[in-house]
Amino acid sequence: MFPAIVDAVSDAVDFVDCLPTAPHIHNTAKMKRYFLLQHNDLFPCMCACTGIFDYLAVYAYQVTNGKVWPLVNCLCIFTAVLSSFLDNVTTVLLMTPVTIRLCEVMELNPVPVLMSMVIYSNVGGTLTPVGDPPNVIIASNSYIAKNGVNFATFTLHMAIPIFFVMITTYFQLRMKFKNINDLRFSEPQDVQEIRHEIAVWQRAAASLSSYSKDEDLVRETLLKKVNRLSRSLKKKLVSGSVPVESYKATLEEMKRKYPIRSKTLLVKSAITLAFVITFFFLHSAPDIQKLSLGWTALLGALLLLILADREDIESVIARVEWSTLLFFAALFILMEALAELGLIDWIGKQTENVILSVSEESRLAVAILIILWVSAFASAFVDNIPLTTMMVKIAIGLAENETLDLPLQPLVWALALGACLGGNGTLIGASANVVCAGVAEQHGYRFTFIEYFKVGFPVMVGSVIVSTIYLMFAHVVFTWH
Repeated sequence: MFPAIVDAVSDAVDFVDCLPTAPHIHNTAKMKRYFLLQHNDLFPCMCACTGIFDYLAVYAYQVTNGKVWPLVNCLCIFTAVLSSFLDNVTTVLLMTPVTIRLCEVMELNPVPVLMSMVIYSNVGGTLTPVGDPPNVIIASNSYIAKNGVNFATFTLHMAIPIFFVMITTYFQLRMKFKNINDLRFSEPQDVQEIRHEIAVWQRAAASLSSYSKDEDLVRETLLKKVNRLSRSLKKKLVSGSVPVESYKATLEEMKRKYPIRSKTLLVKSAITLAFVITFFFLHSAPDIQKLSLGWTALLGALLLLILADREDIESVIARVEWSTLLFFAALFILMEALAELGLIDWIGKQTENVILSVSEESRLAVAILIILWVSAFASAFVDNIPLTTMMVKIAIGLAENETLDLPLQPLVWALALGACLGGNGTLIGASANVVCAGVAEQHGYRFTFIEYFKVGFPVMVGSVIVSTIYLMFAHVVFTWH
């Protein structure tokens, strides 16, 4: 068996060495890694099979003429809009690989671009009840739904603060990366590619044990490849790197590589998305729309399955994140157990005592500040899903307390803004952050907790300050609720 493995490894090494180099790629390293990774990616939703996400990224490159900041802004806005109506984890999962590809073409360091993109994803996901898991938990609560919080109302109240948050986020990121060199590599891109490839082959060699002579032969084959790449790297450092090709040649090559793969499926997906969004907004008219948000989404999924007419339905069902659904089910059980033990009531009682300690006209402002800032800072370091599940009960308890006499909706908006925007604070604050970092590392680009913290935490604080100002004016001064 192992001689066959040795031959296979040798053939693979020879094969990737013979791969042709595209006009905009300095060496075959990019194509090798992209070739291997693209065929191992599993797209979590059917619309991704159309190639629309890749196409949007190439379109962004086209409309911005390959200019750095316009391209970054375009990618971030695309991601924010998509995250408003699709799960932001799915959006980031699909946008990250092609964003890395664009950055490689433009000789940009993908890490700061990806951090900016995932920040905008979390901001965009705050806009609607279906954009981020905390919003889903809030909007699906029966008590909150009965008190007038529907899809249209939620989106309307979130639109204004999210608009200002996006503006302040843009200026914060521009100040953070005001030097354009901060978005570029510290050394030429082709040198970085060779270093990444050397690391890949070294990890492959190190993963083999020393239990047999055959495994030693495999390791020697891999190390020979490492030595060849190391010699190539030394030559490159001495001679310098090859300049990038023109914008037009790069654009044509990317259009050829990333077309719309299935226009028919794209049309069917667009019809289904329009159907679901229409019914989401009809949810605000109870006499017309009797279905909950969950049933509406489920009907949309069934409609797409019918329109797509897929024979391999098992492969589609296999893409459903059953582990996530089980996690939610177990989480709700855990929260009910904590409620039965009295923890939720105790936390609510402590919050109530703080609010009662201030004058009556200041109680709403204090309640908003507590819910907003506590949920934001807690979400930065604790997963925002269990936090939101707990905070929803606390917000409802405060609204039901006749002594406090607090309206429910301002507390709901404060919780949604805090839980979603707080996820930008750290790398573990939101699932989208972790997914983006994981996909980036698979492509050879790693960013650490501290690197993300330096960018994300100031943005999170700025976003929460903007949200505080909005909530104070809208609900304390003008009593919009």
